[in-house]
Amino acid sequence: MSSILTNNSAMVALQTLKSINTGLSDVQNQISTGKKVSSAKDNSAVWAISKVMESDVKGFKAISDSLSLGEASVSVARQASETITDLLTEMKGKIVAAQEDNVDRTKINADVTALKEQIDSVVSAAQFNGLNLVDGGTASADILSSLDRDNTGAVTASSITVTGQDLSTGGYLTNDVFGSSTGTSAAGDTVAFFLDGAGGTGDIIIDDSAASAFAAGDKVSVRIGDQTASYTVTDDDVLAGNAPSDLVAIGLKNAIDSLGIADLVVNYDSANPGQLDFVNNATDDITVGAQFTNAGSGGLGAMAGINVSTAIGATNALATIETLIDTSIDAAAALGSSEKRIATQGDFISGLTDSLVTGIGTMVDADMEAASARLQALQVQQQLGVQSLSIANQGPQALLSLFR
Repeated sequence: MSSILTNNSAMVALQTLKSINTGLSDVQNQISTGKKVSSAKDNSAVWAISKVMESDVKGFKAISDSLSLGEASVSVARQASETITDLLTEMKGKIVAAQEDNVDRTKINADVTALKEQIDSVVSAAQFNGLNLVDGGTASADILSSLDRDNTGAVTASSITVTGQDLSTGGYLTNDVFGSSTGTSAAGDTVAFFLDGAGGTGDIIIDDSAASAFAAGDKVSVRIGDQTASYTVTDDDVLAGNAPSDLVAIGLKNAIDSLGIADLVVNYDSANPGQLDFVNNATDDITVGAQFTNAGSGGLGAMAGINVSTAIGATNALATIETLIDTSIDAAAALGSSEKRIATQGDFISGLTDSLVTGIGTMVDADMEAASARLQALQVQQQLGVQSLSIANQGPQALLSLFR
């Protein structure tokens, strides 16, 4: 049945052409924007996921900048620590030279003083953007390192904590705490002596007779050969009624015993408060050095007490410099470990950012090769659709011949 009121062929051709034009519009939009999902209308679920991931990428780029800044700050501190270690090692060479009798200790002491001043300069200059991790003024610094998103979508920030290192040289006080120990310095804050093999003896006497001899946080360190034991004074040690000299001596003895040095005997002399008696039963000589560091002193504060202008000063300085070198080495190692961790995290964040960008592209970017082929096909279909609609529209005209 043919009708001049209803042209089914034209309606079918028209709907087909509309569908072709819609597809052509979508492909042209993909080609112009480069995306197959450019708005929530295209695919709301994929668009929402991509926008969340894009916000994470922005955050990780900011974190990358934070890590770069943090790495630079720690690098400056680490290089300062290594430089200080080199300067202290050079100072040790001067101190060793001062052990000889036939040397000009005054000139050597002038060189040591110059090295002290250089170390002070390095500590003061070791700052980046105002942050100094080696002057004792910064307990720790948090470096923003990551944004963590859980399965509920909640986001938390993570940080790498870098512990500050105290290589400052100020705040050192001499309290004369070693009394009449073997090899005591003039200031009474260092001790140095040799224990001859096969029975050599010596003693360290802890003296609290000075009014301000001990305060909580003060530390007494003893270096025996290449090992170190230490005891830090507590609040309980200095409470009224307590005898700090006894408590510090006992604590120090326990720390020395824990080193497990063979053939070294350390006895607490109960008849003489605060006295530790050393006996070397080994065949080889043993070097013993002790250092007092007050609570307000910087990590290298004991350096202020180094004076090699005299024979006893040179001997005491040898024990002190070993402790100072250990302190600077430990500081450099700790900062180096933190710097390595920050650098590793920076590499990870960079790779993670690239992976996120790739993932977003996989979801929303248009396949340009497929879009090009699709465009060509739709253009041909559009031309055929126009012709088909034209033919369908001519159908009612053919009915006129029936009425001639």
